[in-house]
Amino acid sequence: MKTARVIYEEGGHRWLALVRDPNRPEYLIDTNEYLVSVGDDAILLDPGGNEIFPAVFSALSTEFDPRKIDKLFASHQDPDIISSLSLWLEFNPQIKCHISWLWASFVPHFGGNQDTFVPIPDGGADIFVGGQRLQAIPAHYLHSSGNFHLYDSKAKILFSGDVGAALLPPGEDSLFVEDFDRHIRHAETFHRRWMGSERAKRDWCDRVSQLDIEMLCPQHGAIYRGAHVRRFIDWFAQLEIGIVRR
Repeated sequence: MKTARVIYEEGGHRWLALVRDPNRPEYLIDTNEYLVSVGDDAILLDPGGNEIFPAVFSALSTEFDPRKIDKLFASHQDPDIISSLSLWLEFNPQIKCHISWLWASFVPHFGGNQDTFVPIPDGGADIFVGGQRLQAIPAHYLHSSGNFHLYDSKAKILFSGDVGAALLPPGEDSLFVEDFDRHIRHAETFHRRWMGSERAKRDWCDRVSQLDIEMLCPQHGAIYRGAHVRRFIDWFAQLEIGIVRR
């Protein structure tokens, strides 16, 4: 089962991480989901696939009333990101999904209609939660052609989608990266194959280097914090990507 962990809290402003599920079937990729709440207002980031909706909903309910969630953020279009949309809409038909404009006519195949989606232009947008501004940061071609990350300047947290992701073996289930050199081995092959544009990578590294980030939260694997954030950005900047190694 998934568990909800508070990774940031100040006043009524909280980040919850709904972390990995060791009991999932081996043929499914493991995912992290995140909830940002300010008071009674909240947004759920990359809510996950159909198959984990019960686990996400159950874990979330231990820390926050899901009836108060009226916003979703989908970093891109993949099924492990957003195929649970139809179930969230069944629970709350008024829920809105913020996603790249590029996918606003594709993701409705998972559920919803044109009123469900809030398209994000290529240059990004601001999303407000309880008056707190969250910034949708362009991350196109990393790996999706229409891709965004979400930055919270108050919490100093960047939700980074598949950037920073690591496919961890059984038994390595720490919430945070503890040993960077050991951890990054589980990220290298994933990034070489799934990140397709060297220019996009450089643009992203330059862009996020200007942000004050204390935690970088990927959709798969452990969370980078403190000095490991800068170390990851520097590692990614030097990594050769968009190749298949046989």
